[in-house]
Amino acid sequence: MHQKKQKDFFIPLLKVAGDALAMESSFIFCYWLRFYSSFTAYVPVTFGFPPFEAYLFSSLCVLPVWIFLFLHGGMYSPRRILYFSDEFFSIIRLVLIGMVFILAGTFFYRSFSYSRIVFSLITIVSIIFVSFERYLLLHFEYFWYTKGRDVKNVVIVGSHPAAFRLFSFFHQHKKFGYHAIGYFSVFGKQSPGMREASLLGSFRSLPNFLETHPVDVLLLTFSKSEHPLLSQLVRECQGFDVEMMMIPDILEVMTSNVRIKHFDNILLLGIKTPAFSAWNAIVKRLFDIVFASLLFLCISPFFLLIMILVKLDSRGPVFYYQERVGLDARPFKVMKFRSMKVDAEQRTGPVWAVKNDLRTTRAGKFLRRFSLDELPQLINVLHGEMSIVGPRPERSHFVEKFKKEIPNYLDRHRVKSGMTGWAQVSGLRGNAPISERTKYDLYYIENWSLVFDLKIILKTIHAVMFGADAY
Repeated sequence: MHQKKQKDFFIPLLKVAGDALAMESSFIFCYWLRFYSSFTAYVPVTFGFPPFEAYLFSSLCVLPVWIFLFLHGGMYSPRRILYFSDEFFSIIRLVLIGMVFILAGTFFYRSFSYSRIVFSLITIVSIIFVSFERYLLLHFEYFWYTKGRDVKNVVIVGSHPAAFRLFSFFHQHKKFGYHAIGYFSVFGKQSPGMREASLLGSFRSLPNFLETHPVDVLLLTFSKSEHPLLSQLVRECQGFDVEMMMIPDILEVMTSNVRIKHFDNILLLGIKTPAFSAWNAIVKRLFDIVFASLLFLCISPFFLLIMILVKLDSRGPVFYYQERVGLDARPFKVMKFRSMKVDAEQRTGPVWAVKNDLRTTRAGKFLRRFSLDELPQLINVLHGEMSIVGPRPERSHFVEKFKKEIPNYLDRHRVKSGMTGWAQVSGLRGNAPISERTKYDLYYIENWSLVFDLKIILKTIHAVMFGADAY
């Protein structure tokens, strides 16, 4: 059997060392900032200058606690396919939890009185230091894998439609450290969607292939009808030190958070819960109001400029109102800056916009490229018809069509529609398959949190600035 080297040791170790250095540096820097910098002119030192050794000793004591929290929070898991925005919110959460432990320790330790100002500074500075360190390490990790170091060899098994997407993903994103060697089909025949991938044979020849090739990961992409073959494959691959992962059906994903309740000794299995609890709905609505209000105030001068641009570019109204389907499948009028000619769908009827669409005005091309035509939807948010983040609203014509073709499509309407969504920031903009968008929308609904919304907002900024699939 081929000897494989350990490939998930160096990068996690580097992250542990980097976090330790960043956290220790934050303690030392904040001690200097509080007692020996010009900061003392604004907040005078009234109780004398404590010895540096006391703070150094305390930092060395709490450092293992912080490292443990980061470890427990999955921050040292190998090959975390993420972006810096994902990392940033995890850092904030874990640093704040760590500070709670530190303050609790200082409360019980009466031999020395620590400065509360120093610990306040440490909270802020450590988030900045660790975030900067993680940003550098994330890009180093991308560089490391792009150069072919510690790359894991992947073999795809099965003929699920997602197999081609996986193959394309690994070839387009080498920075994540995976290399797709090829794929095994169920019957050894070339799959229509996998012509660009190397066919390695029937899945029955996989064990022999593992004997002679350094494979690290098997990605199982069996369709539902092929699931009986899965147990057979797992048995035949026993004894091989290879990681196996499987793409679940969307139904399996949706019912993964099964809840059990008892009423009068009767067991009830909950397969679907309300999208938001009462408190979560309140939190999300408050966030929408605050965020939309602040953003509207900040961009109001640009609002006026866009209105003038639209008016001067072509005849017709500045704003465009279109009926969309929102929460509980109720229709509402979505508000946009007009980016197309008047009566653009008079001949075609309801159709999606396409690249280089002749119906788009000159100003509209610019507005749609950077999604500026969507900004008036802030008013929809303030009216309560939309949310900042949620599934993008669709027109009734397409809703009627898609609900017959796509399983669970109507579940998108369990929450308010959003100005941006998880599907859009995951690369599914433009004319991306609606079935794929629906899966991402349903995942968002099942896994909502305020932090998740903040991540999507940050990713939206990146997608708007650098994405090329908005038209």
